[in-house]
Amino acid sequence: MAVVDVSEELKSLSSTMESIEAVLDLDKLRADIAVLEEQAAAPSLWDNPDEAQKITSKLSHMQAEVRKAEALRGRIDDLSVLFEMAEEEDDPDTRAEAESELSAVKKALDEMEVRTLLSGEYDAREALVNIRAEAGGVDAADFAEQLQRMYLRWAERHGYKTEIYETSYAEEAGIKSTTFAVQVPYAYGTLSVEQGTHRLVRISPFDNQGRRQTSFAGVEILPVVEQTDHVEIDESELRVDVYRSSGPGGQGVNTTDSAVRLTHLPTGIVVSCQNERSQIQNKATAMNVLQAKLLERQRQEERAKMDALKDGGSSWGNQMRSYVLHPYQMVKDLRTEFEVGNPQAVLDGEIDGFLEAGIRWRKQQEK
Repeated sequence: MAVVDVSEELKSLSSTMESIEAVLDLDKLRADIAVLEEQAAAPSLWDNPDEAQKITSKLSHMQAEVRKAEALRGRIDDLSVLFEMAEEEDDPDTRAEAESELSAVKKALDEMEVRTLLSGEYDAREALVNIRAEAGGVDAADFAEQLQRMYLRWAERHGYKTEIYETSYAEEAGIKSTTFAVQVPYAYGTLSVEQGTHRLVRISPFDNQGRRQTSFAGVEILPVVEQTDHVEIDESELRVDVYRSSGPGGQGVNTTDSAVRLTHLPTGIVVSCQNERSQIQNKATAMNVLQAKLLERQRQEERAKMDALKDGGSSWGNQMRSYVLHPYQMVKDLRTEFEVGNPQAVLDGEIDGFLEAGIRWRKQQEK
């Protein structure tokens, strides 16, 4: 790579980094961190464990954002020194090291740039993920469970905290539905591009004749409701059912009627929670999920009105990704055309490429 080319490329990288730093507003982030550090140091912090958890989680996330941006700026600045050394010493190994670092920096810069595209009203929120088995019988239930594992593994890879609120197990295998939270800032903005119908094509392990089966599972992503959202629910419009938690067995399964199911009569929305020991706690969590669903319903109605005014919105439909295990191996996003030839890696939580492509695609649609 010629010195002039490298110089221009490094200028371009530095310019992109300046744009990212401006969008992230590092000075404001540092000021917010100082405020949160003061709150985290308060002796009374853990008097309210839920609030303490929010403060420490937000603080940790912001500190990581600043560290990541500062480290990347340092790597960009160091690149020019690396290339100068390679040129002065005329050393192929040093040049190879510099070019390898250049590629790594470009990749890291692309990833950070995606974060700056998350500027929607609720993008900075934590996320509620709801997965349900659709057409395909036992294969669909099994697929829904695979998707649950995929997202939980993705969160685990990034060190994001998750909490499963409710899982309804299918009779033969897999799950009918599940709801869980991904408790990190920007989880909603990141995962919202996963919403839609996911399709699996494979030789069914549940078919004695070994036939190919197509099955479907639906993924719904909701922003966690905050106090400022004002989603009012009239208690008279709710039906509350309590029941015994169910699961695959073991000591964690309750022996009391602590699980709670809420039915919002005007809309027919049903939510359940069974992860807490207390019926009161389960009801409170279920109310939060119901509020999130009603908030999303409001947003969809508003979006539909705007789409009607614009003479139609997006036209790609609800089906958004295919996972093909037979007769070939491929996972493909039907909107972005992004694809991977290793379905097992994807189902093991390696979905960052799909998320990045989806976020960029969504930004393009908004233009």
